[in-house]
Amino acid sequence: MDWGPDRWRLYGLAFREAGRAMREAMVWGASKVFVGTPTPTRLLFAPQDLRTADPTIATDIYSGFFAFAGRAITTGGRSPFGFVPPSRAWAEALYGFGWLRHLRAAGTALAQANARSLVDEFVSSRLGDRQLANDTQVMARRLIAFISQSPLILEGADHGFYQRFLKIIGGAVRDLERHVRAGALPQQQLMAAIALCYAGLCCEGLDKTLRRATRLLVRELDRQVLADGGHASRNPRILVDLLFDLLPLRQMFASREVDTPEALLNAIDRMLPMVRLFRHGDGTLSHFNGMGVTAADHLATLLTYDDMRSQPIHHAARSGYERMEAGSSLLVADVGAPPVPALSTEACAGCLSFEFSSGAQRIVVNCGTPRIANDAILQASRSTVAHSTASIDDMSSCQIASVRGNWLDRIAARFLLHRVGPVVVAGPQRVAAERGERDHVQTLHASHDGYVRRFGLTHERRIQLSSTGDRLEGEDLFWGEGSSTSREAIIRFHLAPGIRASRAQGGRVVMLVLPNREAWQFSASPGEAYVEDSIFLAVPDGMRRTEQIVLAFRPSETPSVRWRFERLARSFNPTPPQAAEPVSDQA
Repeated sequence: MDWGPDRWRLYGLAFREAGRAMREAMVWGASKVFVGTPTPTRLLFAPQDLRTADPTIATDIYSGFFAFAGRAITTGGRSPFGFVPPSRAWAEALYGFGWLRHLRAAGTALAQANARSLVDEFVSSRLGDRQLANDTQVMARRLIAFISQSPLILEGADHGFYQRFLKIIGGAVRDLERHVRAGALPQQQLMAAIALCYAGLCCEGLDKTLRRATRLLVRELDRQVLADGGHASRNPRILVDLLFDLLPLRQMFASREVDTPEALLNAIDRMLPMVRLFRHGDGTLSHFNGMGVTAADHLATLLTYDDMRSQPIHHAARSGYERMEAGSSLLVADVGAPPVPALSTEACAGCLSFEFSSGAQRIVVNCGTPRIANDAILQASRSTVAHSTASIDDMSSCQIASVRGNWLDRIAARFLLHRVGPVVVAGPQRVAAERGERDHVQTLHASHDGYVRRFGLTHERRIQLSSTGDRLEGEDLFWGEGSSTSREAIIRFHLAPGIRASRAQGGRVVMLVLPNREAWQFSASPGEAYVEDSIFLAVPDGMRRTEQIVLAFRPSETPSVRWRFERLARSFNPTPPQAAEPVSDQA
């Protein structure tokens, strides 16, 4: 497949990244004569790790069983750092040392000795994938873990180990500051700033580091946490991860009686309601732009720190999300353009997709980001067809960096993938969304131009949610100069696992029976609805088979298709859906 009209975007991104690589080489070359950061003289205190811990995992680790990110190895008495990582996610978890909290939860002398031995072994040996271990974000995560779990690591240690541990902290601070000067990517800059603030607040002798890190933290929070509380990557999971690090940081500033940056306080206050925007009745988060399995215990713990018990926001224009609630029904929709390339390595081509739930039961979902997957499945999970929206000829509305095309295309793509990752090269640039309400019926009218460059077609979606939440109506249409007879529009509604779907009335109706035995009816007009196999990827054990409702039409022959989800009472009396009314200027 050729890059076509997006080729020059690919080249531009590769050229820009080449400039960053040159700057990085210059900084690392100059760092050989850099005096460096002073070694902290002592640890003052350890911040609280808000992530839940499981002491039974400490027993697994002691027995040589290391299970992270859905993969596991058994060491058989050897060092876990001497094994080839089964996946990048597994390696990031191992080298990030977040698992030390499980050893601390065990509260035994054996767990303390095991933790100290593993930390000392990692630092003193050259085992493991050092390139990945020295990635900016992995290094930042490791520094936070070492400081947070220092009581575990240092309990019962001799003076010599204590001094070595302080040197480890000082060395990590020095390396992270070099990464920042070398022009790390935005998300790496923010993680480095957080870790350096942890070190500056918890260690004596790093006052200059704290001042530099605080300035960096303020700058990156202002850049990356949007006005409505979303993260610039548009990934709900990153919001949760950031809050787990920022909430203890806020407490540390107060404990040290150092002025807490306003940017930090404001960011936390904005982010908590945004997390609630994505939350469904079952306690899990919507599957958009890299969100996979929700750690329900982590999320529940996190929301207890919401002092204001904030309500979810419903209109997040900066982040590109909308939330509609009525009765027991809830809809969350993606109405935003892709993030900037540097923050788009997990972004998906799911513009105008939505998730719909009734109470604690999901009905319509996106496939989600898998926890255990190879590159092919990861790439497929980011495609438009993995989302509950419409596509043209099953092609994605975003072009994601991959090795294809002519020799120059392949060189540019390989360079981007090596340096940054599978970024979004091109996608919708103009995404319009308008909310309204008429006679207590909520409306959402949105469109995007992700198919204009290749096919000359604009996708428009109109949605109405009744006042009781018993009926969700929609209309999908494609319009533009490219409505040739060869193009087919395909609308997909991925169903949550456990829902039984059966066609009726020649395909005009699909009956849905939810796991809680609630019954819904899907109907479409014109045309037929088909029930096909699908896969739900956001589950801890890899993937789960489910089904999807599929509608297909040719925009040149049928400009639009109307559809409806309706909760059934006792009787089954299907009626064809009416057209969803467009949102007026006064709405």
